[in-house]
Amino acid sequence: MIVGLDARDIRFPTSRHSHGSDAMNPDPDYSCAYVSLLMSGGEQGGNGLTFTIGRGNDLCVAAIEGLGQHLIGRSLDEFEEDLGLVSRLLLNDSQYRWLGPEKGVVHLAAAALINAVWDALAKRAGKPLWRYVSDMSPERIVSAIDFRHISDYLSKAEALARLTEQASGKAARIEQLMRDGYPAYTTSAGWIGYTDAEIVRRLKEAYAEGWRHFKIKVGGDLAGDLSRCKLFRDTLGHDVRLSVDANQVWDVADAVQAIKAMAEYDIYWVEEPTSPDDVLGHKAIAEQVSPILLATGEHAHNRVMFKQFLQAEAIGFCQIDACRLAGVNEVLAVMLMADKAGIPVCPHAGGVGLCEYVQHLSMIDFVCISGTMEGRVIEHAAHLHQHFRNPIEIQQGRYMAPTAPGYSVDLWPDSMADHEYPNGKEWAKVAAI
Repeated sequence: MIVGLDARDIRFPTSRHSHGSDAMNPDPDYSCAYVSLLMSGGEQGGNGLTFTIGRGNDLCVAAIEGLGQHLIGRSLDEFEEDLGLVSRLLLNDSQYRWLGPEKGVVHLAAAALINAVWDALAKRAGKPLWRYVSDMSPERIVSAIDFRHISDYLSKAEALARLTEQASGKAARIEQLMRDGYPAYTTSAGWIGYTDAEIVRRLKEAYAEGWRHFKIKVGGDLAGDLSRCKLFRDTLGHDVRLSVDANQVWDVADAVQAIKAMAEYDIYWVEEPTSPDDVLGHKAIAEQVSPILLATGEHAHNRVMFKQFLQAEAIGFCQIDACRLAGVNEVLAVMLMADKAGIPVCPHAGGVGLCEYVQHLSMIDFVCISGTMEGRVIEHAAHLHQHFRNPIEIQQGRYMAPTAPGYSVDLWPDSMADHEYPNGKEWAKVAAI
């Protein structure tokens, strides 16, 4: 039984070296509001986190502590029996819901708690999260999903039919995952705060490690963006994929102008070209820059936003986020909608713990929903993995399937102690300067 919560404000000073920097967010300190479920009787609990970039992380911690009261006194047996229960408890508190609804700080907090429950269930089963879900029947998976507000696009019957259709091939796909892993791309060579020399050095290193799909940040000024694209092609040639990420800075007309100017550099996708809430803006851009495709989703705050992007045919790649959406339950809904639309799921993972999280989600999509890796990649950012007990394993630009039980976001105690804000050792150094 869950008898308490331990919620912590954990921050890493990544801004000191421009790691994670982009046109909209020049100085991120990769952070997470981290929660552990405290259990009675020596029962193993679960851990969850939600990603932020520094200031405001404390607000997520406070929301976790408030929302988390709904879990106190509940048993893992209850959550196992009713996979949708945790979402209903946390998303249907009418007073907290008013602060969203289903977006912002309260939704981020709900994600940390929901993911912690799934982590606990997978650990209890002795399976990594992706395998725990993959071993479920189609009926069990569908039972985790809230179809309210999306049933006009994806019905429960349609979702069940798709999962049932794919069930016969699951064993072969699991074997393939265990052998070959899942394709990925890396963002770590192209942060906007890096110098040209640093980008070239990192590109060459990444290529030598086996990476063949890269993403660089754009959105500063157009001349600089074109220079970055040229630098990339001059360094690695045209036998690798290049995607670019504008992180929301452009208006629609500016986005169209910039993307058309970059087209000569063979761009695979353009990410977040304008406001993440502007469905029709994305559609207008997509229509004008075709055949270059748009990717978005890391700031699409719930399943309804994704429904609209997919209905409007406004995006070419669906970028789920493991904790912008309300945990595993809502991610399942979005992946099934993307599958219906024929849009590849390529998760966002530029942040602490996100790579550890989303590897599981793409693998669930492959095994249970889409049945393919075609056109699909998981983002990779090469920062802070050493702080996790079971970090990602990358081989030749592919995520190898996790084997440790749970959702892979257990932080080492020393890492938490050193980076807890504001009194951890790393932050005490800053205060002393």
